[in-house]
Amino acid sequence: MSNDIRIKKGLDIKLKGEAEKTTDTAVLSNFYVLRPEDFHGVIPKLIHKVGTKVKAGEPVFYDKSNEDIKFVSPVSGEIIEISRGAKRRILEIKIQADKTQTYQDNGKFDVDASTAEAVKAHLLASGLWPFIKQRPYDVIASPEKAPKAVFVSGYASAPLAADLDYTLQGKEAELQAAVAALGKLTEGGVHVSVGKNSNSPLAGLSGVTLHKVSGPHPAGNVGTLINKVDPVNKGETVWTLNAQDLVIIGELLLTGKFNAERTVALVGSQVQSPRYFLTKIGAEVATMIYDKGVEKDANARVISGNVLSGKEIRPDGYLDFYSNVISIIPEGDDYEFFGWNKPVFDKVSTSRALTFSWLNPNKKYDLDTNTNGEHRAFVITGNYEEVFPLDIYPMQILKACMYKDLDEMEALGMYEVAPEDFALTEFVCVSKQPHQKIIREGLDLMLKEIG
Repeated sequence: MSNDIRIKKGLDIKLKGEAEKTTDTAVLSNFYVLRPEDFHGVIPKLIHKVGTKVKAGEPVFYDKSNEDIKFVSPVSGEIIEISRGAKRRILEIKIQADKTQTYQDNGKFDVDASTAEAVKAHLLASGLWPFIKQRPYDVIASPEKAPKAVFVSGYASAPLAADLDYTLQGKEAELQAAVAALGKLTEGGVHVSVGKNSNSPLAGLSGVTLHKVSGPHPAGNVGTLINKVDPVNKGETVWTLNAQDLVIIGELLLTGKFNAERTVALVGSQVQSPRYFLTKIGAEVATMIYDKGVEKDANARVISGNVLSGKEIRPDGYLDFYSNVISIIPEGDDYEFFGWNKPVFDKVSTSRALTFSWLNPNKKYDLDTNTNGEHRAFVITGNYEEVFPLDIYPMQILKACMYKDLDEMEALGMYEVAPEDFALTEFVCVSKQPHQKIIREGLDLMLKEIG
């Protein structure tokens, strides 16, 4: 069974630097990092001290508010540093990898012969639970509450996003094992989206409801899939997972090993040879970007994630826990004299006032990080609604978050949104308001006050 979802509202931002469909093995990283900040809302409680030897898949810390949720090491090695910030807040746990990797044996798991409680206990004990996130609040899912459905987006529509049809090739067995396990944990089934004309390994899975998606970005966002299939109301919960994370879950169920391997796309106009790399979660970014990648003195911004919703990192930083893209684009630290008062041919805009990107819908652009304007009060333009396909009023929900009206936030549909759903409205915002930050703070307030 398949259902077509066609999105009309949105915006495809075509950028230079798309990855070629070739995969290189990244230079082996000597150090790997686990960052508690990758897991929003988690207060870490350390299990090991500096100098402790750990195996790949062995727990390093757990969530203080729920000790069952464990976070495991992506590699075997020695914990050499625990960095702390203000009030002794843990910033990162740094692990020096062994030359020969050893894995904690979690045992092969027979999903078909297991109960839902046994599946849940195995996912928690083996450190797979952090891959499962929930709506509302876009945080790691609570094991205590069963979801009404599980959603996986296998269609990446963001600018320069990794092609999931390519990165998931040959992983059918792992994907099937993962969705079979997740299907045990919900009565509403597992919903999976793929591109309308794609040849995705996800399309052949059994036990899922398949949705074929087409249209401009954010057609590939899991939030768009949820909104069009089964919106989240007050008191309800749905779970979401990244497609590549299903592979890690499935492999552990089949083999008993936590294999943190991930195919990462190195993209952007500043990359000399955009392509895919096989690396591991938490690896040093430098092992990829300086190998036929980016000139060391280039004035560029390195982003873990896509250009709309990713996070800026240092060139000597580390890959985020959930990222499968490293985007590198020019740093927009220059000032364009009278840039507001002359025709614009080299930027993307939804407006037709002295801008001409609408004349060349297939043109690829070399955009930098310049906001091309300054922060100011909201201006009512109607631009947000043109690129926002959810059945939600974007301007009104943003304002409700800013003046902290919980009742209005509930009524406007705050339970089903995440910051990434507002990445495009932030991109087209003439007021240069930080939409994703506003939504994140609104969700945090609701989580604190309503729970």
